[in-house]
Amino acid sequence: MYELAILARGGVLLTVWAVAAGWPPGRLTGRLRGDGWQRICRGAWAAPGKEVDWRVRATAVQFLRPEWMCSHGTAARLHRIERLGATGRVDHLEFTAPAPARSLSGEGIRVHGTRFLTAGDGSIRRGLRTTTAVRTVGDLIRAAGSREEAVVAADSALARRAVEGVRREALVRYEDLTAELAAPRRGAPRARSWLRLAEPASGSPAETVARLRMGDAGLFPESQPILRPAAGPPLRPDFLFRAEGLAVEVEGYAFHGTRRAHERDVARFNALQSCPEIRRVLRFTAGEVFRHPDRMTATIRAALTLRLPDSLTL
Repeated sequence: MYELAILARGGVLLTVWAVAAGWPPGRLTGRLRGDGWQRICRGAWAAPGKEVDWRVRATAVQFLRPEWMCSHGTAARLHRIERLGATGRVDHLEFTAPAPARSLSGEGIRVHGTRFLTAGDGSIRRGLRTTTAVRTVGDLIRAAGSREEAVVAADSALARRAVEGVRREALVRYEDLTAELAAPRRGAPRARSWLRLAEPASGSPAETVARLRMGDAGLFPESQPILRPAAGPPLRPDFLFRAEGLAVEVEGYAFHGTRRAHERDVARFNALQSCPEIRRVLRFTAGEVFRHPDRMTATIRAALTLRLPDSLTL
């Protein structure tokens, strides 16, 4: 019999591989547990000491079900497409497979069975078979439970972003998403209406939600316009009401992070106010955008109606 570690691939071992190599099924589980192997899901184990994260789990599932392709939220993580409220769902794996598909029940896995899956819908990302970025965004928008979820995913994929500390280029083009959503699929009409709200200039999920909430309140600023301060490089405020000279900035949960980052933020704030287009600046946290959008829009509306001399800045 071969040693179990030799049979593993990337630290993952399937019981069927061990049985095929001569290990008696009745002794195998006891030996695996005794040697410190970690159960990933039914029929798959991780080597002793290996961190069993979502990628290891997805790898094991694809060893067990080669016809399954990472999709939806799992594909979004592989492509680094941001999603609204995704933080609490990192352990939930999603796959798409030709219908009907057998399930690994009770394993934190959701399988989307479909007749609409071709070779052109697949790609390899970070060692896993996954739906392409275009198919992934299409799936996310079609399955979204809200307008905000749909547009956040579209904005993220359309824009250059730094996601999870990695800077990446735009993943899709608007016309490709339009073509993806043109097919008569479940949820497609609603998805097409939501796609029209996408803005590639958006810089973060919080900015996307802020823009949508402002639109609901009848406020339509420019997104990420290029401005030139009195000194230094060009700046892009998150939003600009040009006629009123009002800039609106949305700050992430950890926009400072370090002393140096805080110093850069203060310098940027001062430089922004030196731009000839700017008379005043409002700043909101992501928490305010998500939890108190009405208060945010009321503050913006009040600032827009407040007439100050050009020499004064809020």
